[in-house]
Amino acid sequence: MNGGDEVVAASADPSLPLEWRFSQVFGERSAGEEVQEVDIISAIEFDNSGDHLATGDRGGRVVLFERTDANNSSGTRRDLEETDYPLRHPEFRYKTEFQSHDPEFDYLKSLEIEEKINKIRWCQTANGALFLLSTNDKTIKFWKVQDKKIKKICDMKSDPSRTVGNGTVASPCFVNGGVPEVNSSPGGISSLRLPVVTSHESSPVARCRKVYAHAHDYHINSISNNSDGETFISADDLRINLWNMEINNQSFNIVDVKPAKMEDLSEVITSAEFHPTHCNMLAYSSSKGSIRLIDLRQSALCDSHSKLFEEPEAAGPKSFFTEIIASVSDIKFAKEGRYLLSRDYMTLKLWDINMDSGPVATLQVHEYLKPKLCDLYENDSIFDKFECCISGNGLRAATGSYSNLFRVFGVSPGSIETATLEASRNPMRRHVPIPSRPSTALSSITRVISRGSESPGVDGNSNALDYATKLLHLAWHPNENSIACAAANSLYMYYA
Repeated sequence: MNGGDEVVAASADPSLPLEWRFSQVFGERSAGEEVQEVDIISAIEFDNSGDHLATGDRGGRVVLFERTDANNSSGTRRDLEETDYPLRHPEFRYKTEFQSHDPEFDYLKSLEIEEKINKIRWCQTANGALFLLSTNDKTIKFWKVQDKKIKKICDMKSDPSRTVGNGTVASPCFVNGGVPEVNSSPGGISSLRLPVVTSHESSPVARCRKVYAHAHDYHINSISNNSDGETFISADDLRINLWNMEINNQSFNIVDVKPAKMEDLSEVITSAEFHPTHCNMLAYSSSKGSIRLIDLRQSALCDSHSKLFEEPEAAGPKSFFTEIIASVSDIKFAKEGRYLLSRDYMTLKLWDINMDSGPVATLQVHEYLKPKLCDLYENDSIFDKFECCISGNGLRAATGSYSNLFRVFGVSPGSIETATLEASRNPMRRHVPIPSRPSTALSSITRVISRGSESPGVDGNSNALDYATKLLHLAWHPNENSIACAAANSLYMYYA
């Protein structure tokens, strides 16, 4: 793409602010085109290599994309010289899609179960096959996707040396239940015509290997793979279960926050994530804004946490909305596992798991919505669950907002990087200027910082926000500065 080399050179220094550019879009709708509910994207996930991308939608489908700009060096001098420089931005193409979940009905509870994909998680690859977990509100499925050569039966083959007396090939007639009986003419022999099987181009085939069902009474909000490659967790509002990949009829309940009386219920689980390198550690967030780190080595039932991360209570009166906007909608570990990113309704917070006194960074996503909380409550927008993501090098984080906007923040020590982009072909159309100086002095990452509230007006051009077009789902490429985000049924990709 034009200008790609310039951007790569500019982003070589990780301390410099990134210049984001449009890369690709899949499923772009034309002006005035109505979006079908089943086509709206509800989950996005890169695999660990970054070579594959999966999306799930409200219709229960999973769509896979694969990278096409892999480095294929032929050994020439030019190719060898080019290997000294970073590759251009990732480009993906459609690979395959399959129906992961279908609508179901729970007859015991008289409850309809939607087919919508809530989460997708990639598993370890093996023998050239891709493996992934997908879940709706109640059922988790383990999928294997592998390229298989398609075999087709071509024309019937005959033996020209075996002909009847007049030189023509005798045709077999099928009698006696399909058994071929060969007709022969006097003085000649017949030939049996055989089908020929040929292999055509390979095509990806998805097969469901395991179904993990009947383990959750409430809607599943999270699934997360363990670094051991053998287990994963699934979380609903009140419980977290531990599964073995190979055992689908039994799970172990490791967290249970359900009180003896439901009227005593004060908080629910909103998200859960395994530590990326320590197989015995996981974190889960709650609707009260707290994050708990638990160690599976302490006890079989981990109701007691090893660390509790929550922001100190602010002085002053609390409003009706204080607890609602404090609810954590998503958490993500950084790649090395020391830092944890969380998203509540108004802010992004970065936590150091070695320091539980408070967040090391608080980033305002849309501070200008505070005066409009009553309106947001009345139209239920205040309950929207925005996801967050963190770059592979841990230097930047991103999350979504309304009017199909998303924000990128620098979280490295001393960084003042803040960018607002729109999910469109022109991402900088609603660009918010980066302030010339930080709002607080930043000497190390252990100093609390608060940034992002400098957004003037409603957005960069003082346009009214559209609460119906919200960017809830996005993912950061694990190795490069590339972001994939969902705007309704369209998948937009950007690079820097």
